[in-house]
Amino acid sequence: WRGREAAPYSTLLPSDEVTINYRHGLPVITLMLPTRSERCQFTVKPVVTTVGAFLQDVQREDKGIERAEVFATDGTKVSDATLMEVLLMDDFKLVINNTAYNVSPPVKDKLSSEHATEMEDIKSLVHRLFVALHLEDHQIRKERELLQKLDHLKGELLPLEQMKARIMDSADAKTSRLLWVGLALMSTQGGALAWLTWWVYSWDIMEPVTYFITYGSAMAFYAYFVLTKQDYIYPHAKDRQFLHYFYRKSKKQHFNVERYNKLKDDLAEAEESLRRLRQPLHLRLPIQEINGKD
Repeated sequence: WRGREAAPYSTLLPSDEVTINYRHGLPVITLMLPTRSERCQFTVKPVVTTVGAFLQDVQREDKGIERAEVFATDGTKVSDATLMEVLLMDDFKLVINNTAYNVSPPVKDKLSSEHATEMEDIKSLVHRLFVALHLEDHQIRKERELLQKLDHLKGELLPLEQMKARIMDSADAKTSRLLWVGLALMSTQGGALAWLTWWVYSWDIMEPVTYFITYGSAMAFYAYFVLTKQDYIYPHAKDRQFLHYFYRKSKKQHFNVERYNKLKDDLAEAEESLRRLRQPLHLRLPIQEINGKD
């Protein structure tokens, strides 16, 4: 309701000039069209029809109507955005041109709890239908936003991906060189021990040496476990050394690993949202259930 005072009108007619009856659960407003001099019925949907929409229907029916407004009994003007369901709860004045009509809506019987529940179900169904009818526009708009976000993320990731590829190639090359150096050292050690055993000394002399070399290797592996909390398994050791070279090279070239990971997560989230958007059956499913089905 808006606190605007009613404009003056010259004629005030009784309520029987405008009647309201309920037919099939919907209010039917019957009134006299001033120019056409005939009674006309307007069936309104109180849940979705506003006062402004009803007045427009009246003016469209009779082109001679220059003014159509609704006022409360205290003289305040009723907003055009007010739903007819709210308007029909109390008496009101309908002003057409310079004529005002006193309107008294009939008192509806109080709905039973079962009927009220049924009406709530119907309202919920109407709401879902409204959402379904406008879902396509929402999908198109949302898809456009996601595509723009994907293009933006890919544009930011492109230089980072190129830098990451160069750093990974460098780290992989260093790790491979380290493995080959280890193999060369082990081969050299084996050859030296064989040469010392058969050509320089005897096995009696070299046996304690090989024992301490083996014991020293065991101590080195145990020290690796103490420092890393992992067993010395060759693939794991290789990956650990690769990461060491990768992060050291990233720091030198100012490659922000955290920002790169954040962009990758945002890109994966946007792609998943786009995939769900393009599969209407998945729109209302939780992400855990979708992953379980995939």
